[in-house]
Amino acid sequence: MQQGLMLLIQLVLEFAPVVAELVQNRNKSSLGLSKYEPIEAIPEILKVFNLSNKKSGYVEDFEKERIFQQQLVADNHQTRLKIAAQERETALKLPEVNKIIDSWPLRLYPSQILDHTNYGHTPLKIFIAPPQVDFDQFGDRRDENISQIELMLAEGLRDFLNKHYSLHSQVRPTELLAGAWDSKRFHSESSIKVLFGMLKTEPSLILESENDGDYLNFRIAYWGLEQDNYYYKTIARLPYREILEESAKRRALEWKKIRDELVALGEKLEEVNQLGKDNLINLEILEKVEKWHEKGIDISKLSLQYQVNRQDYEKLCQVLITYHCLVAGWVADIYHLVDRGVPPLLPELLPSLLSDTFDLQSVGVIASGYKQVYQALENERCYWIPELALQLAQSLCHLSDAYDGKLRSWAKEQLNYSVSTWLQLRQVSPHDSPNLLQAMQSAVSVKDEEYVKKLREYFVAVGDTQSIADVDEILNRIANLKHQVTVQHIFLSHTLTGHSEKVTSVAISPDSETLVSGSADKTIKVWNLKTGKLIRTLTEDLGKISSVAISPDGHYFAVGICQHPRSNVKVWNLNSDKLLHTLLGHQKPVNCIAISPDGQFLASGSNKIKIWNLHKGDRISTLWHSFTVNAAAISPDGTILASGSSDNKIRLWNPHTGDPLRTLNGHSGEIKSVIISPDGEILFSASADKTIKIWHLTTGKVLHTLTGHLEEVRSLAVSPDGEILFSGSTDKTIKIWHLQTGELLQTITEHSGTVNSIAISHDGQFLASASSDKTIKIWQIN
Repeated sequence: MQQGLMLLIQLVLEFAPVVAELVQNRNKSSLGLSKYEPIEAIPEILKVFNLSNKKSGYVEDFEKERIFQQQLVADNHQTRLKIAAQERETALKLPEVNKIIDSWPLRLYPSQILDHTNYGHTPLKIFIAPPQVDFDQFGDRRDENISQIELMLAEGLRDFLNKHYSLHSQVRPTELLAGAWDSKRFHSESSIKVLFGMLKTEPSLILESENDGDYLNFRIAYWGLEQDNYYYKTIARLPYREILEESAKRRALEWKKIRDELVALGEKLEEVNQLGKDNLINLEILEKVEKWHEKGIDISKLSLQYQVNRQDYEKLCQVLITYHCLVAGWVADIYHLVDRGVPPLLPELLPSLLSDTFDLQSVGVIASGYKQVYQALENERCYWIPELALQLAQSLCHLSDAYDGKLRSWAKEQLNYSVSTWLQLRQVSPHDSPNLLQAMQSAVSVKDEEYVKKLREYFVAVGDTQSIADVDEILNRIANLKHQVTVQHIFLSHTLTGHSEKVTSVAISPDSETLVSGSADKTIKVWNLKTGKLIRTLTEDLGKISSVAISPDGHYFAVGICQHPRSNVKVWNLNSDKLLHTLLGHQKPVNCIAISPDGQFLASGSNKIKIWNLHKGDRISTLWHSFTVNAAAISPDGTILASGSSDNKIRLWNPHTGDPLRTLNGHSGEIKSVIISPDGEILFSASADKTIKIWHLTTGKVLHTLTGHLEEVRSLAVSPDGEILFSGSTDKTIKIWHLQTGELLQTITEHSGTVNSIAISHDGQFLASASSDKTIKIWQIN
């Protein structure tokens, strides 16, 4: 195995868990923000961090959530920059003389390093503490060899960084401060501690090589933005004497081959030997070693003095450059990934850095190190993981021209991690299907097209024809979904005013002619839906109205009253002012009502659900809830009653017998609305957790979770064809969703208050929305 790769593996094994721990600690402590709370100059920082700590549920609109998470990372980055600026300003006020100068390991003052005048994103600063190699043992006392190694090392690393991690890059900026280290005076941890004390605001990597007999101890020191401490460890022992001597031996053997060719051409051996110089000495040692070895002599006890020259020093430098490039690339990748979500680059660069053959299993260790960091990022950036892992899998594909079986297994592990995470984000269990790609079929949406195309590129690279066929099926499904999506054109037809308090509920008659509205102003209003004209206002002995519902035949409407002690349900004739029933029995506010599709019974919910005969007003049964019931819906065939409560659960009942059928768990906030699709197969639920969940009514399985609202979702309506879902929210918006794709088609922002209730006409041409802004808006849909 190459020494460079061995070094990187050691770094990964040591450093990846440390980075993972740093990420997790940062998430737990919110970057230790509490210690900055007294600073009045940066109050906006607190707001940023409060935002970053909000937890998002699983979403269908993944691209939007990815952008949201990207913004959170950007906000966190800007916050850390502001905090760092505070500390930087403090550091600049400290004296740069006396004790600081006595122990300062750099040739630059802190003010020169802390200057951010020309920076965009904060770069990773890289310092080289070069080795102090003892060349006396090779018979070479020239100090210029030490300085030459330092110069060559800096130049090699500079070339690598300028090409891939340039200071001027807006993606992965790094700044190499070559020559800044006072190499003749300082080494080891005391210097690191002094640096960290002054430069803790600057993400920094120190690459240190220290002479230890025939070895160089290769160490790294690292700290990121607003890190409480530094990481400092020896990650490799480089046998530099062996490297120099191996180079000298190769030169001697190459010279022997040339010498023999010259002698074969007739040149005199004595004259040719005079051209050999140190190669002749090294060849004589090699020939003696070979002879002694044949005689069984243990040559390890002998001190053999090979002669080294500039070519050997250059070979040592090349090894050191490879070490430094590998480590700098790995740490820069992790820094920019953790800080700003930039995907790693080093996996793509390994073939050029390690041009010779290398042990493929070791690549798995490298991949595992990246995966550890990805897993640490899952909580705060879960929506990035599938693409990050897929990118790593694609990089692994190209590490060898001959696609080795071991390499295939490491790449496949990353691929499976990517797809499994993708499925989990959509609440599809990877274990539901023996084929992960087939499991994707049920959850894929139009916005997944780019990800699926990258999957196909991976399978083409590895020559997996079956998986290519599976991915092509997914792409065909996406193409069909794209064809099906038609953005609804919706425009405001009327704004109805007249209520003096928030409008809590609206219902539309089956003939799409009449609208009934209920309000916290204790009135019910009946409107002409198409003209917006007020037909009548009812105020008879009413409290605050929570909900209204119209019977399927259009003859009756019912209202739920949520003001105790008047909590009750009243039923009127829709075409007159005649009150038919006042249904008494609830001891708590009535929050919701629902009328069965056959018009025979009515369900009302408070802290329990009561079933009533709509025409006679008789109570049929009582269904017991442990918590407040906020929402109710009845299936088209009248066999299932769904209720949502403040315990975050949805319960399914047989409304005729009162028997419980199933409890649906999944929301993390109160259920605010439930509706059932026109075909009776799908249940939709809206919650205070800001999400909408789509359930299979019979199995109780979550099919999709839609997220896009910024506050709790209060109301839902589904189009008569079951294709379009409408949602109203406390964030003052109405969102329109295409159900087959999960795509957010449109967001309506006309209301200035919470959208409490929405209803769609039976012909699908009108949508009504009731708001806390005291208005009702009528929308026409084309």
